[in-house]
Amino acid sequence: MNGAETRKYWVDTLVKIIDPPLTCGARRRLREAVPKYDQALWDGAHKDHYAYLEMIGRTLCGAAPWLAHPQKDPHEEALRQKYAALARAAIDGITDPSSPDRASFYVSTEENGGPFIQSLVDAAFLCHAVLRAKEELFDKLEERVKKNLISCLKETRRLRPCRNNWLLFSGMVEAGLRVMGEDADMMRVDYCLSQHDQWYKGDGIYGDGPEFHWDYYNSYVIHPMYLDIARVFEKDFPEGNVGEKRLNTAVARTARYARILELLIAPDGTFPPVGRSLTYRVGAFQALGQAALQGILPSEITPAQVRCAMTAAMHRCLDGACNYDKDGWLTIGLCAEQPDLGEPYICTGSLYLCTAGFLPLGLDADDPFWQGDEVPYSSQRIWAGENRMRDHTL
Repeated sequence: MNGAETRKYWVDTLVKIIDPPLTCGARRRLREAVPKYDQALWDGAHKDHYAYLEMIGRTLCGAAPWLAHPQKDPHEEALRQKYAALARAAIDGITDPSSPDRASFYVSTEENGGPFIQSLVDAAFLCHAVLRAKEELFDKLEERVKKNLISCLKETRRLRPCRNNWLLFSGMVEAGLRVMGEDADMMRVDYCLSQHDQWYKGDGIYGDGPEFHWDYYNSYVIHPMYLDIARVFEKDFPEGNVGEKRLNTAVARTARYARILELLIAPDGTFPPVGRSLTYRVGAFQALGQAALQGILPSEITPAQVRCAMTAAMHRCLDGACNYDKDGWLTIGLCAEQPDLGEPYICTGSLYLCTAGFLPLGLDADDPFWQGDEVPYSSQRIWAGENRMRDHTL
């Protein structure tokens, strides 16, 4: 496929994924429509409190750059406008106190000996969506909805995050509130960034807390949120140009990690099924897509080869009919219905972080990312016997 054909495939796939949650969310029917695969686990984990926030926050986190960017193609532009309107209605539905889908942004129950704070996680994904599409997902909201959203987000300040990547969820909520015109809690912002500075392990990889974990959380959460929080608050740390230096360092580290992600996509589009949360599917490549979206790809890789690598992974993860149930909702799995890959915290809403693999749709259709015919990406070239420059550490 050439770039234009590939873009159409991405748009069609994204629309297929986001249509059920946004259509049901706009109609305030999430509570009745969202599949509950294990009712006992659902009830035991109190998922009814936060699952609808999770569904909308994660869906919009990845769809936001596309929703934010007007398109020249009339068909794609009509789709963009349709789903942006549905997104605003869905935000209203999860924040309106009178809505049957009203989510709890503050849940504190004793769960396994500690507070249950999943609401903070998905409030952060919703805030990340607002950062990526402020005009569509905040500025165009009715004043009533804006006030409800801000009030809900402030509820999460009562929750204390774990000392791992969850610190970034607190920081992202503050970034969201800042771009909405509210005062940010700078202690939360500085703490989440400074702790991750201490947890950096080298060569573009952060620990998930003090320890290193083999999984894709550097892409699901750490690089994308750290980078965008650092960007929002760059000017708030002027002493010794700390904010500027922190942002520049984050850009360099994200670029290196993007390079690693591109190398991990095998010639057939598969990638190592290592670590937890594999059911987020192509969300594993959020950091690579963000590097392309923000123009910070390393010099070793071109936008076109990133497009081809990410498309290959997308085909492997999302093309099969068994990835969707009869009503179009995603099933639990990596490349099919594989429920045993799902951790106890996984429910239907969790799966929609796969939209984070679609961030480059926020680029113009005539951007180099979308131009030209298919080109081989790094692993294809190397395993085909091509003499390529060796990889090197940051």
